[in-house]
Amino acid sequence: MVWLNGGALAIGLFMVVGLLLLVLLQGLSTFWPGPVPEIRTATKVFLGEISRTEDFTPPGEPETRRRMLRTGNFELSGTHFDWISDPDIVSESEPEWAVVIERLEWGRFYGYPAAFLLDGQAIATTPEVVWQRYLERHDECRDRLAVRQELERVDIGRVNHRQERARLDVNRVVLDHGRDSPEHVAALERLARVTEECKVDFDEISGRIAELNRENDRYRMVLRTADGKEKALALSEIVRAHAPNRMTILGKAGLYLSRWWEFLSDEPREANSEGGVFPAIFGTVVMTLIMCILVVPFGVLAALYLREYAKAGFLVSTVRIAINNLAGVPSIVFGVFGLGFFCYILGAGIDEIFFPEFLPNPKYGKGGLLWASLTLALLTLPVVIVATEEALAAVPRSMREGSYACGASKWQTIRRIVLPRAMPGIMTGTILAMARGAGEVAPLMLVGAVKLAPELPIDGVAPFVHPERSFMHLGFHIYDLGFQSQNSEAAKPMVFTTTLLLIGIVVALNVASIWIRGRLRRKFGEGHF
Repeated sequence: MVWLNGGALAIGLFMVVGLLLLVLLQGLSTFWPGPVPEIRTATKVFLGEISRTEDFTPPGEPETRRRMLRTGNFELSGTHFDWISDPDIVSESEPEWAVVIERLEWGRFYGYPAAFLLDGQAIATTPEVVWQRYLERHDECRDRLAVRQELERVDIGRVNHRQERARLDVNRVVLDHGRDSPEHVAALERLARVTEECKVDFDEISGRIAELNRENDRYRMVLRTADGKEKALALSEIVRAHAPNRMTILGKAGLYLSRWWEFLSDEPREANSEGGVFPAIFGTVVMTLIMCILVVPFGVLAALYLREYAKAGFLVSTVRIAINNLAGVPSIVFGVFGLGFFCYILGAGIDEIFFPEFLPNPKYGKGGLLWASLTLALLTLPVVIVATEEALAAVPRSMREGSYACGASKWQTIRRIVLPRAMPGIMTGTILAMARGAGEVAPLMLVGAVKLAPELPIDGVAPFVHPERSFMHLGFHIYDLGFQSQNSEAAKPMVFTTTLLLIGIVVALNVASIWIRGRLRRKFGEGHF
C-alpha cells in the first residue's frame, strides 16, 4: 500500500508538472521571432515562418518530413499556411531582406522591401534605403493613428453619449408626463439643440480625423512577394516590421519583449488571434475580486449560523446535504440560473423601476459583469461554507469555554475568539473559491462574457463604473481562440500564451491570499486546521 500510494502521488505530480511545462514552453516561445526561409519547389516559391514540423509517410513512399509554413499575404494568396514536403524542395535559403509585417488587418505579410512612396512617388527603391525611410517615418505615423483612435473612441464616444442621454431624457419625460405635455415639448427642444451641437462637434472631430488620415496616407512602403507580386502598405497600418534573418540575439530579445508588452497592454485584433488581451485580463481580475467580495461574507455568515447557532436536527442536516450536493452541480446549470434569475427577472425588474427610458433595449436585463460575478459567487458558495465550517470546528472548545467563563456573550466569543482563529481556514476556502471561479467558462458564456468588449466596465464617462456592461474573460478568450477562430493555426500559439497568462493570474491571486493566510496563521497559530 505504501508503494501504491506513493506511485499514485508520483503519477499525479508527473501529470501536473508535465501539463504546466507544456503550457510554459509553448506559451513562452510564442513571441520569439524565428527565421524566414525562402523555399523553392518545382512549381512555386514560398516565403514565411516555419510553424510546425512533422514526419509522415506518403502512400507507397518512405517516411519523410513536411513543414507547415506561415506564408500570410491572405488578400493575395487566399491562404495563411502551406504544407511543404522535403522531397518537393528544389532550393532553400534565408534571404537577408525577408521582412515580416504585422498589420492591423489581414494578418501578417511576408515580402521584400521594394520601394518607399511619398505622395505616390517612389523616393527609395533599394532595400536598405527603403528600410531606413520606414524606420524614420513609422513612429510618427503610428502616433497619428493613436491620436485618430483616441478621437474616434473618446471624443466621438462622448458626443454620442451626450446625444443618447438627451434622447433618453425625452423617453423619461414621455413616461412621466405623457406626450405633447409642456415638459415633453421642452425635452424635444433640448434634444434638437443638443443634436445640432453634437453635429457641429462631430463635424469638427471628423475633419481632424480626415486630416490625420490624409497625412498618414502620404507614406507607404511597397513590398514584393516571393512570387513577384507587389503590395503597397500604409505605414499607419503596420504594427511592427522586422527582418528576422538580419537580427541579432539582442534585437530578437527586444522584439520578444515588445510583443509581450503589446500582448499584456493592448486590445485584440484579427478575430482575437493577434494583438493583446488587456480587456480580458481586466475583466478576469475584476470579476474574480467582485465574486470573492460577494461570496465570502455570505459563506461565512451561513457557516457561522450552521455551526454556532443552529440546533442539530432534520432541517440542518437537509441544508448540509443540499450544500454538499450543490457543489457537484454542473457549472452550466448555474449559468442557466443566472441568465434566468439575475438577467431576466432581477435585471429586468431593475430596468422597469429605475431605467424605463432604456427599454426595449435593456440596461441590466442582459448579461454583464455584475450578474456574472453573482453567478460565480453562487457556484463557489458551497466551497466557502464547507471550509469555514471546518475552520470553526477546529477552534478548541476550551477557548470558547474560557471566554464564557470570563463573562463574554456568545457573539463576543465568536467575534473575538472564534473568528480570528478560524480566519486561516476561511482564507483557505476563499483561495479554493477564487481558483475555481477564475477558471470557469461555461456560466460566463450565458451571463456576460463576450468575444470582444474593448469598453472596460470602468471609464471616464459618468457614472464611471458600469457593472452592467459585458466583459472579456481569459477563459472564454481561450475557448474562442481554440474553437471559434477562422485562422486556427495562427491562433494556436496564442491559446498556450493566454493559458499561461490565466494560470499566472490565478497563481498571483492565490499567492496574495496565501500570504494573508500565513500572517493570520502566525498570529493565531492555535486555530488553523
